[in-house]
Amino acid sequence: MTTEQGTDAPEDGPAPIGLSPDEFRALGYRLVDRIAEFLETLPERPVMPEVTPAGVRALLGQGPMPEDGADPATIIDEAASLIIDHNRLTGHPRQWGYIIGSAAPLGALADLLAGAVNPNVVSWPSSPMATEIELQAVRWIADLLGYPADCGGLFTSGGNAANFIGFLAARRARADWDVRAAGIGDARRLRVYVSRETHTWIEKAADLFGLGTDAIRWIETDGALRMDLAALERRIDEDQANGDRPFLVVGTAGTVSTGAVDPLPEMAALCRERGLWFHVDGAYGALAIVAPDTPDALRGLREADSIAIDAHKWLYAPLEGGCALVRDRKTLRDTFSYRPPYYHYPGDLDEALVNFHDYGLQNSRGFRALKVWMILRQLGRKQYARLVARDIGHARELHQRLDEAPDIEAVTQALSITTFRYAPGDLAPATEAVESYLDDLNAALLTRIQRSGEAFLSNAVVGGRFLLRACITNFRTTRDDVRALPEIVTRLGREVDREMRPEALRRAGGEARR
Repeated sequence: MTTEQGTDAPEDGPAPIGLSPDEFRALGYRLVDRIAEFLETLPERPVMPEVTPAGVRALLGQGPMPEDGADPATIIDEAASLIIDHNRLTGHPRQWGYIIGSAAPLGALADLLAGAVNPNVVSWPSSPMATEIELQAVRWIADLLGYPADCGGLFTSGGNAANFIGFLAARRARADWDVRAAGIGDARRLRVYVSRETHTWIEKAADLFGLGTDAIRWIETDGALRMDLAALERRIDEDQANGDRPFLVVGTAGTVSTGAVDPLPEMAALCRERGLWFHVDGAYGALAIVAPDTPDALRGLREADSIAIDAHKWLYAPLEGGCALVRDRKTLRDTFSYRPPYYHYPGDLDEALVNFHDYGLQNSRGFRALKVWMILRQLGRKQYARLVARDIGHARELHQRLDEAPDIEAVTQALSITTFRYAPGDLAPATEAVESYLDDLNAALLTRIQRSGEAFLSNAVVGGRFLLRACITNFRTTRDDVRALPEIVTRLGREVDREMRPEALRRAGGEARR
């Protein structure tokens, strides 16, 4: 039998993509066993395997999509090997390069459950329990920060998207015309104020949402790399005098390079006085407020109009897990809500009923909140605060041990970030030539450390110097891991120095040793 197009009609019966309950159970056990073995051996594995683009592509194969399907058990085995053996291991106890948390195992199981049920968290009728769990997780995060529990909020893909929510809410709330209908226009000249340490999300937001990057006012920082309040106020005054429209000030709770926290309470007070929206990028450091002995400036979080955090950073959730909080939930609806005729839900006029398509950029949305909700339930406030405090304690100990090590200069320490550099003592005192060489030496050393698989660091540039950077948001990190790093840096640093040092500096070093 054929259809009008002349092809065979589909047969009734089980679809080839389906699995029986017994098949699913067997495959699930197989995969869970493989994952458990991976987690058990994680500390013994290299943080970063030796890989090249050509090698990875060869393993994967570059042929076309196969004509015939494969056995699911074979697919699972092959996928597990490819993914486990050929990626940087973000959960490794010595992964300190980028601000990404070591993912809680319960979060992985939460993603399995969310994927199996697959609720579309777009509206309350589409996903009643998933919506309420997300709302509860948002409230719990707000409570951790000391933020109003009746705020609006939702989960996003990550920190960029969470910051975008705050940016767009500010644009809607502070523009003195209907920006949603009329757009920006050349004459609108909205201005946003950020420190020079602010993450690059602000450039994306200004670019993508109509202001252009020329609208960004980059404010100088003080000696601790925090926004300079006096410079901020001067620039706002200048722009207002020139007919521009200041509308948004962004404070950072934990900068990417060094973990600096801007003077958030004072910035909040200035914004209230000037009628500006105050947004805090707390993607990394906002949740440090739960731990004792953290910067007092974090108290300013509770005064913000909006906050962005990243649960896959310091809430130990698997990717993806950003979260945006906005003090007035009505602002979210005013910013994002459109109601075509096909959005008709029972009880739609109930103000207590939340449809998340009214709160953000997405319509179809996965159940990102489940893993965060489950992890917070597993830990509770006290245990979570202890984990954050432990990470900070490890970073402080690392700074101390690096500072005590010969040929290493510990430079900055804030929150759970420590920066330092390898600086052979025989090159002191520093000259312009020595400083240039040290930048090159540490850049090469960073690559050597990463390729060694013994630890994974990244870099920062502070005061014009190229530094190595360790950020610990990792519940698997131990004191033994911290104590191992100075020896790794010294050993590999000597190797690289022997290979790289110019002859002129060799002679200078020899004279210094004499």
